[in-house]
Amino acid sequence: MPILSDQWIRDAALNQQMIEPFVERQQSRGMISYGLSSFGYDARVANEFKIFTNVDSATVDPKNFDHNGFVDRVTDVCIIPPNSFALARTVEYFRIPRDILVICLGKSTYARCGIIVNVTPLEPEWEGHVTLEFSNTTPLPAKIYANEGACQFLFLKGEQACEVSYKDRSGKYMGQLGVTLPQVIKANG
Repeated sequence: MPILSDQWIRDAALNQQMIEPFVERQQSRGMISYGLSSFGYDARVANEFKIFTNVDSATVDPKNFDHNGFVDRVTDVCIIPPNSFALARTVEYFRIPRDILVICLGKSTYARCGIIVNVTPLEPEWEGHVTLEFSNTTPLPAKIYANEGACQFLFLKGEQACEVSYKDRSGKYMGQLGVTLPQVIKANG
């Protein structure tokens, strides 16, 4: 499963609308870098944040998620409390081809500050804004800068297209817009 280069990413972004909006060259002056890199794409975090808070004594339960556990903010700089986290989304909208799997890694600038970015793989034929989780592992408040780099996506090409794609099985996060909270498909009956 080879990793794909800047040439392949550029072609897929421009000709198949795989990444919109697409930034063809790394932007880095005075900011956390984003845009096309040698073997990946550094995506930006949008200015919409859901910051975890325990004001209402909510319990984190992925099967029955309580929206009261978050405070919504639209801001250019998000402050994450110590030992807490925030959800956000990419500026970019992704459309993943059927024979591609995308892995996401955090930016080293944030990692060196104790801020971990977590994203699950983008599966073949998934599309949408990517929901990002920023974990502040430090005992201090941490800043996240909107419209700057947040993470890097690496594109891996399968030896053949998958038999069943995310779109084929009507995945629950298909076509997500904005920051999307956890969902569990309810059992029948």
